This record gives sequence, structure tokens and C-alpha cells, in this order.
Amino acid sequence: MIAPTRSSKLLSPPYRKASKSDADALCTLINFAGEGLPVYLWSGMAGEGESAWDIGRQRACREEGGFSYRNAFVRDNNGQAIAALIGYPLAPVPEPWLADEMPPMFVPLQQLEDLAASTWYVNVLAVSPDQRGRGYGSELLAIAERCARQAGCPGLSIIVSDANTGARRLYERSGYVERAMRPMVKEGWKNDGCNWVLLVREL
Repeated sequence: MIAPTRSSKLLSPPYRKASKSDADALCTLINFAGEGLPVYLWSGMAGEGESAWDIGRQRACREEGGFSYRNAFVRDNNGQAIAALIGYPLAPVPEPWLADEMPPMFVPLQQLEDLAASTWYVNVLAVSPDQRGRGYGSELLAIAERCARQAGCPGLSIIVSDANTGARRLYERSGYVERAMRPMVKEGWKNDGCNWVLLVREL
């Protein structure tokens, strides 16, 4: 179980902790950040009569798990979340897993995440397309840093597609450096990238 970050002293308006009422916005934002991968995955999880977005909302409303409102921070604009950070501390020792028991798409991501043990993991950083260029991404990364320091983590980490040059520039300007990369396994997901890149910032 991932413990939610205690963040009441880390935020000031217009930033706040997310709530279940932000589920729709969180789904939209995580899909922007993931370049369509979340909807691709949710589509494969949907049962009869369910849409990909139904699955996304269910997952956003969970009390546990990485993609949960409890791990999310948002920038509020008149009650609407227009930017979001989802993150949490990674365990000091990665839990054992077997490649043949994990969907192939997730294997390279899990390998990189295991290399970032003990860091505060930025799972999602997203800003609505019509709100970009206003510094919200940098402000959310500053919140991530405060969370990491409060949690006693030695650094922060994030995984990004090598084709997402804009996001990578933002992270590198904020002090993140490349630690490792692994080839993508795309299956039916379409993306211009070839590799997942692990970026780490030491504290």
C-alpha cells in the first residue's frame, strides 16, 4: 500500500489536495501526460457496458494504488483542476516481481522504477494544454520537492518518453538528470518514442 503524503503544510491556494470530485479532471490530465497510454490501458480493462473513462474514474477514486486521488495535488481554477501532480515515496527495497507474470508493456517501466528506490516518484505531472506556458509545471515540481524533503527521501524521480522533449526540458531545468533508459514495449499503443528514460534529481 502507498501511504498518502501528509501535505497540509506544503500547499497554498490555488494549489490543494485532490478529492474524489476531481476524478474526471485527473483522468483527463493523466491521459495528457501519458500521451494516450492511460486510455489505451483502461480500454483493455473495461468490461461489458464500461468505457475506458469509467475505468479511469474508478481508479482515480481508489483509496490505494499509485493513481489515486489521495496521491494527487491540483491547481484549482474556480473549482476545476487544470494541472496535477501525482506522486509518492518509493520503497527502499523494490518488491520482487517476475517478468513473465507482468504485462510486457510494464516491464521496462518497472525496471526503471526499481532503479529509483527510496526516491519520491513523480508518477504524473500534467497541465491542461490551454494552460501551458504559465509556469504551473515548475510550481508542481516545487511541491514535489517539498513532499520529498518532508518524507525524508534522498531525491526525486520521474520516467518520461524520449520523444517528449518539452517535458524533458522542464525536468532538466529543474535539476533532473538521466539515470537510465529502457526500450518501450508498445503493443497496440502508438507513440513516437523508442525508449523510456528515468530522470533523477538528488536532494
